[in-house]
Amino acid sequence: MRVIGLMSGTSYDGIDAAAAELRLAGDTLILERLGMVSEPYDAGLRDLLAGALPPAAVPLADVCRLDTRIGQAFAATAVRADTELCGGRAELVASHGQTVYHWVDGGRVHGTLQLGQPAWIAEATGLPVVSDFRPRDVAAGGQGAPLVGLVDLLWLRGRPGTPVALNIGGIANLTAPDGTAFDTGPGCALLDAAARECSGGRLAHDTDGALAAAGRVHGPLLQLLSADPYYARPAPKTTGKEVFHPGYLRATAPPEMLAGVPAEDVLATLTELTARTIADAVRGVSATEVVASGGGTRNPALMRALAARLPGVPVRVSDDLGLPSDAKEAYAFAVLGFLTLHGLAGTDPACTGARRPSVLGSLTPGRDALRLPAPAERGPVRLKLE
Repeated sequence: MRVIGLMSGTSYDGIDAAAAELRLAGDTLILERLGMVSEPYDAGLRDLLAGALPPAAVPLADVCRLDTRIGQAFAATAVRADTELCGGRAELVASHGQTVYHWVDGGRVHGTLQLGQPAWIAEATGLPVVSDFRPRDVAAGGQGAPLVGLVDLLWLRGRPGTPVALNIGGIANLTAPDGTAFDTGPGCALLDAAARECSGGRLAHDTDGALAAAGRVHGPLLQLLSADPYYARPAPKTTGKEVFHPGYLRATAPPEMLAGVPAEDVLATLTELTARTIADAVRGVSATEVVASGGGTRNPALMRALAARLPGVPVRVSDDLGLPSDAKEAYAFAVLGFLTLHGLAGTDPACTGARRPSVLGSLTPGRDALRLPAPAERGPVRLKLE
């Protein structure tokens, strides 16, 4: 089955679409990579989205506009992926949508909201669409994240030692071989917010970590930020921009502490915070290898800081193992969509803390009559890349 996976992460800069040929061979799921395309959000949609994210309060009219416009943007990207990567022969679209709120209270997730109306994708492509992956796991008592955990377990199974999969997006998360999976804290979220603020909005991020590399870590600020209670909570746990939002730094640090601190020092401090919290989490699961993906891997200052915090533990990017870092999450949702269509669970309770594994998502029919494949007798235990 040819499946297109659509993903936009917590950095909300655009949409990644990865196409895969997927087939079950006994207990192995074989993934043939067909490629990836990316489309940035247009400036107007990005501004509307940024203005609607926590802690902002927004009218339902804006939520409706976002659901529609994000759905239309996802639809256009899916059409492009089908044409360029599948020759117009895709059979399914799996859309993560855009997370705008993750409702966490007292360490428990009560709800989660991803926008991007799948009807627009089904109408534009004519294909069935699996979407809304996270709520089913939440309903089963899980965190609803990180949903890539099951794919990580299948992919890294059999590697020696204790390899962990690490994704550094707006929020960073990891998966260990025993199924332990959780958000470690901010990935690029605070870095991007600081870069935008210090540049007056000209910079979307600290390109190549250049600002951080030119600064020095501010010890008192790092100590204060490291004391956030999230880091001490046990797994499974999830977080998001509801906590680590653009105003987090100024809401946490007193004005007198930030007064006169150069922008470069702020970026250096936030880079060290991200590296420290990730490294603490990696050591907490006794990892012998880190396989990293996500936009944060393109920040040399962050990757150097992380490696310095993990002496003796190799830190490599997923590209080294055949899975393109920028496309990994989109490929992961292609896998989850395939599992859903075949009646197979897309979660491991060890990853999310749910009471049971769940078949994920909601299904929107395509243009033709909906014909589901016969349910698979059993789920895969490993993922093989071709």
